[in-house]
Amino acid sequence: MNALTEDGVRRLGRDPEALEEFYRAHVRDIERFIARRVADPHEAADLTADVFVALITHSADYRADRGSPLGWAYGIARHTVAEHRRQAARSLRLTARISGRALLDADSLVRVEERLDAERSARSLYAALDTLPAADRAVVELVALDGLTVADAALVLGVKPVTARVRLHRARRKITTHLGDGIPAAPALLEVQQ
Repeated sequence: MNALTEDGVRRLGRDPEALEEFYRAHVRDIERFIARRVADPHEAADLTADVFVALITHSADYRADRGSPLGWAYGIARHTVAEHRRQAARSLRLTARISGRALLDADSLVRVEERLDAERSARSLYAALDTLPAADRAVVELVALDGLTVADAALVLGVKPVTARVRLHRARRKITTHLGDGIPAAPALLEVQQ
């Protein structure tokens, strides 16, 4: 699906077939992204749905010169999770959290719970990443956890590629110092795509 053209992505908001193709190609990536950041299966399902609603809503704004379609989707997912966290800080009673539970059938809930269980160790590692400054952590998440290139991560974050590389190097050094060899996932985190 990375071969999807700029015009193809722009059609997501008005072409159900293009949307279905994009959804099927990337829903698992977005679910993993969300599951590493959210522990509640109902919240994870709601946020995944919110990401695809935002993709539909903003499909006309996509520009191929700013990154791949998947990188664009991760950027929207990142903003969706950040907005969710801001709302949670303002209020303990989220209407979306309550209504989302009523919308999940038993099979969907089992699938989301399985995804969350599969990502549990990633969430533990993500907690270790909280020791990093936000800008450094964001680069590590996009490159090491979500598989974006450093250039695509720079586009998602709105910084120059060299800035992203410096942040990534600094973060890798801090993670290595902080985790040492204690967490099996640490070496995988430090393997990066250029």
